[in-house]
Amino acid sequence: MTIRVGYEMIYDFPQATPMIMVLGTHFTRASDVITPDFLTTSPSVPIFPYRDIFGNWCSRIVAPPGRMRLAADGMVRDSGLPDVAVPSAIQHAVEDLPAETLLYLLGSRYCETDRLSDIAWKLFEATPPGWARVQAICDFVHNHIRFGYEHARATMTAYEVYKEGKGVCRDYAHLAVTFCRCMNIPARYCTGYLSDIGTPKPWVGDFAGWFEAYIGGHWHMFDPRNNVPRIGRVLIAQGRDASDVPITQTFGPNTLVSFKVWTDEVEG
Repeated sequence: MTIRVGYEMIYDFPQATPMIMVLGTHFTRASDVITPDFLTTSPSVPIFPYRDIFGNWCSRIVAPPGRMRLAADGMVRDSGLPDVAVPSAIQHAVEDLPAETLLYLLGSRYCETDRLSDIAWKLFEATPPGWARVQAICDFVHNHIRFGYEHARATMTAYEVYKEGKGVCRDYAHLAVTFCRCMNIPARYCTGYLSDIGTPKPWVGDFAGWFEAYIGGHWHMFDPRNNVPRIGRVLIAQGRDASDVPITQTFGPNTLVSFKVWTDEVEG
């Protein structure tokens, strides 16, 4: 299967404004890239790429005053198969975890393990450790949160999501990540393209948030927002939570005029 991925974002800037973008297919999918979804700008400005501390590709620009268009359009090979499930994946004792996973046991900006630890243990202590426990967390989060774009809030934390019971995909991921960490399962936040292939129309293009849990010696993908295997998931970036992988970070006033994302199967 070939999937067309891309986006167009149009901003208005009253003054010259530095920006950081975390956009583009993740390096772990490099062998699947047919046409790279390279960032382009209009008007054209110098783009300075770099890798962040998590290994994600990032770009820096200074947007001039006025209207700025950020866009990309690429092609990616995909198996066309639904997300993989590995029910036999075990949970590791903390002392047996690789050192590089320990960061993902700790609290972070949107994932307050200290506030949700007691709640997590009351909810999930009796669940079988490993894949079944992570899936139980996803089941709870999926049923606990009412989805709605009108509920989106940039400052929403996992604890607030739990108390309010509403949010968007990143909120589902933050709450599940926090519960996993509270249960001594390393978990990291992911952002990327997620197609609507195999789901009923109408389709709404957007970036998506999900997470990965370290069980069975590997990082495994979970999606509490949808909570069913999906087709055409293309990773962009990973971090502790959404604060590490904002799609765009602006350092000055601006207005987002237009926002489009596509993840479409290419026929033939």
